[in-house]
Amino acid sequence: MKTILITGIGGLTPRSIARTIRKNHPDYKLIGCDVDKKAMGFFMKNLLDEYYICPRCTSSEYFPWVEKLVREKGIDYAFVQPESEIVEWGDYYERNGKYPCSVFMGSKILSESLRDKSIMAELLKDTDFIPKTIKVTQDNPRYEDVEKNIGFPCWIRATEGTGGLGSLRLDNLDSYKSWLFINSQILEFTVSEFLNGRHLANQMLYYDGEFVKGAALECVEYVMANTAPSHVTGNTHFGRFLNEDRINKFCDNCIKYLEGKLGLPAHGILSFDLKEDKNGNLKVTEVNIRHMAYTGVMAEVGFDLIEDTIKIMEDGNCNNVKRDPFYHYDKPYVFLRDVDVEPIVLESEGIFDKI
Repeated sequence: MKTILITGIGGLTPRSIARTIRKNHPDYKLIGCDVDKKAMGFFMKNLLDEYYICPRCTSSEYFPWVEKLVREKGIDYAFVQPESEIVEWGDYYERNGKYPCSVFMGSKILSESLRDKSIMAELLKDTDFIPKTIKVTQDNPRYEDVEKNIGFPCWIRATEGTGGLGSLRLDNLDSYKSWLFINSQILEFTVSEFLNGRHLANQMLYYDGEFVKGAALECVEYVMANTAPSHVTGNTHFGRFLNEDRINKFCDNCIKYLEGKLGLPAHGILSFDLKEDKNGNLKVTEVNIRHMAYTGVMAEVGFDLIEDTIKIMEDGNCNNVKRDPFYHYDKPYVFLRDVDVEPIVLESEGIFDKI
């Protein structure tokens, strides 16, 4: 029996990871932690064996607390999910030459570079990987650059965070000024050209620079879309699993370019958000340094990076993970998700025509 720590257990993705591990390894002990005493994972029946409120990862109390938990509870592995924690664990490794326990994640430099969308945009500047993008702040809104270099309509969102924080299509300078005022608590944004094509996502596993496996999907409709000004939320209501090799190839090319810019190998789980422009060209809008929200539902249809992560942590290498960089689903699966229910996987969207 192994004991696994899952951080940020109040979030959708960590809970999905816990459910998948519980299904595949019912004998494993699962411990969850979160800074919020109201974290959903604390109160879900049969999800965890133990749970704890933890200090914030930026607090001086955080790692002493983690080290004590690892020692007293005999924790073997950890799934560290919040991106702020991943960066801090990377910093811990640089200072100590080891992690508090076995994890599978990239270096601090890679994590910091991808977590901040403005840094990622700067690294990919003047390439075909991203839409035209500039960083703006409340103190330096760069009105002229936005109007002349990006143009309207354009897309604005916060430089950090997921779930479309601050996201909106801007149609003119007045709407831009209004949005900065409304979102005065967010200090930094990226403004980029507006992309009106499909919203795609791709989850990939890298080990010491090797692209081991990857799979893609399309986000078609969003949960509670009408509650967000952009009509895009962090949760997909209806999605399609895709067997389109060009998506995996494009993302891998992007990672190889970033490896060259940063001078280090990609390592860990990397999750892409992409949009197509009016001509169908792929553009990167975000690269997450962790399992994405769809990781559990992807596992249900055969693409299980959660189990692969466990194998890597158990073996200390990637030898027993099947190489499949262009993973193909065996059926044209689609999925439905909502706030208070488990995701539903259907074998094809043809079933909707029968209702």
